[in-house]
Amino acid sequence: MRRLYPLCALAMLSACSPNASEPDGNSTLAELKPVQFNEARFRNDIKALSSDEFEGRAPTTHGEKLTLDYLTKAFTEMGLKGAYQGSFLQPVPMVSYTADEAQQVTLAGLPFKYRKDLVLSSRHDNGGINIENAPLVFVGYGVNAPEYGWNDYQDLDMKGKIAVILVNDPGFARPDSGKFNGKAMTYYGRWSYKFEEASRQGALGALIIHDTEPASYPWSVVENSWTGPQQDLVLSKAEQDSRIQVEGWLTLDAATQLFDKSGLSLPSLMARAADSPINVPLEQTASIAFKNKAEYANSYNVVATLPGSTQADKQILYTAHWDHIGKDETKAGDQIYNGAMDNASGTAGILEIARQLADNAKQGHGLARSVTFIATTGEEQGLLGSRYYAANPLYPIDKTVAVLNLDSTNIYGKTKNFTIVGKGKSELETYLIDAAKQQNRIAMGEKNPASGGFFRSDHFSFAKLGVPAVFAGGGSDPVDEATAAYKTQMQATMKGCYHNVCDEYHEDWDLSGALQDLQIYYQVTRTLGNSKDWPGYYQGTEFNSLRPAKTTLMTDAK
Repeated sequence: MRRLYPLCALAMLSACSPNASEPDGNSTLAELKPVQFNEARFRNDIKALSSDEFEGRAPTTHGEKLTLDYLTKAFTEMGLKGAYQGSFLQPVPMVSYTADEAQQVTLAGLPFKYRKDLVLSSRHDNGGINIENAPLVFVGYGVNAPEYGWNDYQDLDMKGKIAVILVNDPGFARPDSGKFNGKAMTYYGRWSYKFEEASRQGALGALIIHDTEPASYPWSVVENSWTGPQQDLVLSKAEQDSRIQVEGWLTLDAATQLFDKSGLSLPSLMARAADSPINVPLEQTASIAFKNKAEYANSYNVVATLPGSTQADKQILYTAHWDHIGKDETKAGDQIYNGAMDNASGTAGILEIARQLADNAKQGHGLARSVTFIATTGEEQGLLGSRYYAANPLYPIDKTVAVLNLDSTNIYGKTKNFTIVGKGKSELETYLIDAAKQQNRIAMGEKNPASGGFFRSDHFSFAKLGVPAVFAGGGSDPVDEATAAYKTQMQATMKGCYHNVCDEYHEDWDLSGALQDLQIYYQVTRTLGNSKDWPGYYQGTEFNSLRPAKTTLMTDAK
C-alpha cells in the first residue's frame, strides 16, 4: 500500500507551510459555525438540471441555453462576480461534426455495420470521407513512450495507412511485469492519446478495438457517446491539417473477424503487444465512405469568482462539467440522456459550496485567496471546456493554487472511506486526507485504477500544466448495514446507466454521502484559502517537473 509521508504531521496540515498556520483571511475556522449544506436545495438543483426540459444539456443546443441561464441566475443570487469581462459566460469556440449514419465500410473485404460493428467519425470540415484501399496496420497499444522505452510505431511510415489499436496500455495486461503503471492506466491508455499519437505519426486514420474490461465500459457507452454530433474545439489550420482523417472504434467481435481474414490470431497478437512494442501489417485494406457535416458555434464555460482579500490574485478553482450528451432522436422510446449523476450532481455540488462560501464572506468570514467556480462545457466530448480555459485562462495559471473537481457525486449514502482518484500524485491530497480524518473516514485510491479515471475528467486539463488537481468523492465501504443494503439496491437500479438514458434523477437517492464529500471540499477550501501554502506534485509523478512538491512520496513497508 502506498502512503504519503509529508515532512510535517498530517494532523496539522496548516503547519506544512511556515506561513500556513497563521490564517491570512478575515477569520479562522474556529470562528465559524459548522457548515450545514442545504440538502433540499442541492437535490432540487440536480433534479432541475437533469430534467427532460434541459434535453440532456448538450453543448450548442437549447438545453445549453437553459443550463447557462440557470447557472447564471444562481451565481448572481450568491453575489459572485462574472470572470469574463464582467460576464459569467466565457465563450468556447466549438465545431460540431456529424457523420452520416449511412456509412459504407469494408475492412479486409468484409462489410461492417455502423453502430453494430463499429462507429466512425471525422473531425474535419471536408464534406465527407472517401477512402479507398488504405492499408491496415496493427500497432499494438499505439504507444510511443520514450520514458518507458516503448514505441509501437518504430520504423513505420504511417502515411496513407490506418492504425488498428488496442485499448488501455501494456500495464493492464501485464500488471506484475513492471511495465507502465501496472493496472493503473497511464495517459497512454486513453483513447484521446491514441488518436493524437496516430496523428503525430502521419496516419490516415485510427481504429481502437473495444474490449469491455480494459476499456472499463461496455460497447453501449461507445455507441451512445460516439454517434450523433461530435463537438471539438476550433483549431488552427495547421493543427487541423495534422489530424487523422477518420477515427473510430471496432467491437472485439468485428476485430476478431478482421484478423481472422488476415490469417492472424488477435489473441496471440494481443499477448505479444503486452510484452513488447509491436507493429504488424495486416496485408489488408480499408474502404470507408460517409458524408460529414461541420457546424460552428460558441458554447460557454460559466465562470464565477468569489474574490479573496489579502491574496486575491491567488486562485483556487472548482470545476464541474455542466454538459451531457443531449438527446438522440433516432432512438425509440426515451431519447434524452438526462445526465443526473453525470454530471448534474457535480454541478449542483459546486453551486452549494459556492453558496456556503459566499454566505461566509457576507458574514465577514471571507478567504484570503480567491475562489473561482468553473462549470465547464464539452467535458463529454474530450474535456473541451476545461482544455479551452487552461489554454485561455481568465486568471494566470502560475497563480492558480489548486483545482478541485466534482464529477458524478455519491448517490449511495455515507461511507467509512473516501476515494481520491489517482491517489499519490500531489500535496493537495493531504488536505483532503486531513478533512476526511475529521469525519473518521480513511482516504484511499479508487478500486479500479485501470479505468484511468484521473485522465477522464476536467481536472486533468490543469494537471497537464502542473496545477495540483484532485478528483475525489464517495467510497466503497458503506457506513452501516442499512446503507449497504440501500447501496446494493440502488446500484442495481443504476446498472448500465453511465452514458445511457436511464441516468435520471431519483427521489429516493440518499445524498448524505454526497454532502459528506461537499464538507471535505469545503473544509479544504477554507484551510488552503487562508494559508500561503503552495502545493506541488510528488517526485516520480508525471507533473513533478512542472510544479515540484516540497514533500516526498514514499512506499509503506507494510
